[in-house]
Amino acid sequence: MTPRRLSLCRPHLCPDPCTMTVPASTPVPESLPDVAGDLQARIAGLFIYPVKSCAGIALQETLLTETGLDLDRAWMVVDESGAFVTQRDAPRMALVQPALRRGDLVLRAPGMLALHLATDRVEAPARVRVWNDEVPAWDMGDVAAQWFSDFLGRPLRLVRFDPDHRRLSSMKWTGGVEAPNQFADGYPILVASQASLDGLNQRLQAAGHAPVGMARFRPNLVLDGTEAHDEDQLGHLLIEAEGPAVRLQAVKPCTRCPIPNIDPATALSDPAVGDTLQAYRSLPSMGGQICFGMNLIVRAGEGAVLRVGQTVRADWRFD
Repeated sequence: MTPRRLSLCRPHLCPDPCTMTVPASTPVPESLPDVAGDLQARIAGLFIYPVKSCAGIALQETLLTETGLDLDRAWMVVDESGAFVTQRDAPRMALVQPALRRGDLVLRAPGMLALHLATDRVEAPARVRVWNDEVPAWDMGDVAAQWFSDFLGRPLRLVRFDPDHRRLSSMKWTGGVEAPNQFADGYPILVASQASLDGLNQRLQAAGHAPVGMARFRPNLVLDGTEAHDEDQLGHLLIEAEGPAVRLQAVKPCTRCPIPNIDPATALSDPAVGDTLQAYRSLPSMGGQICFGMNLIVRAGEGAVLRVGQTVRADWRFD
């Protein structure tokens, strides 16, 4: 089948995040409250995960879209029934390393030739499932399907999110605000702080375990200049970005499955991380589930350029 060019509903297609056009500035909507700035921090890291549950890409700058950071969770691996596949049942997905090269998504994995995919080319329409949502998508073709099938040892296919579809985050948590995302578990952006990771590593090392990296937790934004788990109490965030003023809103603590136990370098699992978090990060407000990081939605700023080093101001939210 002849590949099709996908019309991307984004303000700017940016195959090279270091050479992007900054859209014209637009004001913050008047309906949003002012941000007093109870907390001031800086962006210490920006990450996208182009293929859901595969490794991430660290960026110095990226474009903000209504569904989160540009190209984040835009692709997903599915099984023969169209159901999503993640590290939960295929830990070796952690070893798939993506890169963006001049309009291509390049995937590499141990023992495999590199797979090159045009970021705006697809093959055929499909229907796929991510958690409880059945959504339209675009199949990436037989070559991509064979690549993932060979590496993970089972019949699989790779699909691209259909940008014409709006998959909304749970309005129970967004307070009725429509917050679209692509193939993320549920929300457009995940934020965590370096202080939170440092606190975990202090506990791990005190118990005789090796420290772990932030890649275990797969955030999009990493903040510096905060206390450990300050992100738990954030309300609205204002980022001094280039282009439109960026407003994000914290809506739900990120509950954790066993994926943080998986070493991204080896794909081997060890319960030390989960066991350590269980001792101090089981939040009563979330039914005792382990939480690390905070889910955010985009309230304003689509088309802005986020950069490492930018200042973040936020209000405290006291439920």
